[in-house]
Amino acid sequence: MSDPLGLIRSSGSHGLGGAFQARTGATPEGPSSGPAQPSFKNVLLENIQQVNELQREATTAIEDLQTGRRADVEGVITATQKADAAFHMLVALRNKLSTAFEEVKQMRT
Repeated sequence: MSDPLGLIRSSGSHGLGGAFQARTGATPEGPSSGPAQPSFKNVLLENIQQVNELQREATTAIEDLQTGRRADVEGVITATQKADAAFHMLVALRNKLSTAFEEVKQMRT
């Protein structure tokens, strides 16, 4: 199974560490001393756009199957599952960010 958001690393013991470093150029311990790094906002927006594109591709595949322009049901199912997995990962990220924000608000009061 592929990782539509690039968050899962296939080897190594750091889990998200490799994806974090690949996307931001930083290590989980801190930023690297390289050129300007993308902001969290830009990385998040890029991933949202990727999820949106996967949703569009799945919708197009379904429509093509219904109209007869496409005959491979397996390809449609794969596109739909990829879009679904990407969306669920995005929702999980939103939930984690919301929880973290609530915890920060509680610390301030």
